[in-house]
Amino acid sequence: MVPERSPVPDLTVGHYERMPEVVLTPDVVAEFARRVERSAASHRLPAAIAGIVSSGRVVHTATAGTRERPITPTSNFRIASMTKSFTAAAVLLLRDEGALMLDDPIAVHVPELRTLTGPTSDSPPVTIRQLLTMGSGLATDDPWADRHLGAEPAEMDALFARGGTFAHAVGVTMEYSNYGYAMLGRAVTNASGQECGDFITARLLGPLGLDGTFWSITEASPDADIVEGYRILDGQVVAESAPPGYGGFAPMGGLWSCLADLARWVGFLADAYPPRDGIDDGPLGRASRREMQQVHRAYTAPLLRHGPDGTLRQIGYGYGMGVQRMHHLDLGDVVAHSGGLPGFGSNMRWLPHRDVGVVALANLTYAPMVDLTHELLEFLGDVGALPAPTTRQVAPALGDAVDRLVALLNDWDDDSARTIFADNVDPDEPLATRRRAAAERVALHGPLSIERIEPQSVTEADVVLRAGDATFTLELQLAPTVPPLVQWYEVGDHPRAPDTE
Repeated sequence: MVPERSPVPDLTVGHYERMPEVVLTPDVVAEFARRVERSAASHRLPAAIAGIVSSGRVVHTATAGTRERPITPTSNFRIASMTKSFTAAAVLLLRDEGALMLDDPIAVHVPELRTLTGPTSDSPPVTIRQLLTMGSGLATDDPWADRHLGAEPAEMDALFARGGTFAHAVGVTMEYSNYGYAMLGRAVTNASGQECGDFITARLLGPLGLDGTFWSITEASPDADIVEGYRILDGQVVAESAPPGYGGFAPMGGLWSCLADLARWVGFLADAYPPRDGIDDGPLGRASRREMQQVHRAYTAPLLRHGPDGTLRQIGYGYGMGVQRMHHLDLGDVVAHSGGLPGFGSNMRWLPHRDVGVVALANLTYAPMVDLTHELLEFLGDVGALPAPTTRQVAPALGDAVDRLVALLNDWDDDSARTIFADNVDPDEPLATRRRAAAERVALHGPLSIERIEPQSVTEADVVLRAGDATFTLELQLAPTVPPLVQWYEVGDHPRAPDTE
């Protein structure tokens, strides 16, 4: 499964400059290390590494554990279910090339699954999209699936022919399914004409230069540092059995990788933000990468819930990754996925709108690295170490509309107003009424000037206006017309005290 290497894209320069500053003072570095060491000691981890990643690079690392050979960013751990993000990306590659559609029933591309039917007579066919988003209703299966990574094709054929057991009706709720991703792996194989692992290696790992990411240790370079897996048995840390090689369940959790490669993978996904013009040369387009990082299937209700630390989270599943919207510490959207197998535990977690994240890898069965990355990312936010979110730019049409509207509010002319406003504005509130309000404001405070525009989207903005010693807020929305005209605006009724900064 070793592909020819194509030129590796540089995620730090070129089409879109992505070099945010992560502020790491000596105190932050020391505390970061203490938290990694505390996690390793608490969970008896033989080896662990956690790294801050940004722009496709490892910015900082901390290691802990009892392993004699030092762990480095190129040490190879099995990343388990973090593999799902690669499999999902492969499905979208094939979708983008027209080889399949997400709403195709899975049996269209895997005929062996023609007997896969839901638990009720009104169940629809299970689709590729439902499998991607954990919406098929198939029963959660972590312990069982973890022991079938190396399943041979004949074993998979027999398994597929028997269908599956459902925990829920098809398409009604989120239920994590490794079996579903094994089905997607077979769909990739059949739609591409290549074994799923070969397709991912050739189309994603190779082009991105992920030389330390592979499906079996037999593919690793002779000098690779393959980390041994362990588990706790009868209170003792003992070696886990030899890991299986590539097989039918590998698309759900079979990859080995390292911190350096995962930094590049996270950087590739984060580079999809913000949406923009310019070169988009893949290997998977930015729009599809953004699609992966959206909530497509909500977790168990309630959709909005408080975490143990008081954070308010909207939690769901995208394509091969979980997505959280966190209203705490100004973190914004968080994208993440864990991995757990006999011998290993891992998690990658990043802020796509800031191009920064934390990845943690350990070599103990189901090591809870999700807790560590969550703690580390929030710690970095607490101490102000994280870069600011990507700043929204004011779209030209929006900026022009603000300029023209403020000029109108300062010196009203009905003919000018009709060139600025959409056809609903006058019926919603007569121009004469709007004209009087504008004139009274200018007479009392003087002409308005634009202090700053805060775009909420390409067609909506909050604007801070100043008139003498007073400030006002102007909110406006553009209509979906061509050209985009102002369909609604409102000036704050009462002046605010001027900013002191």
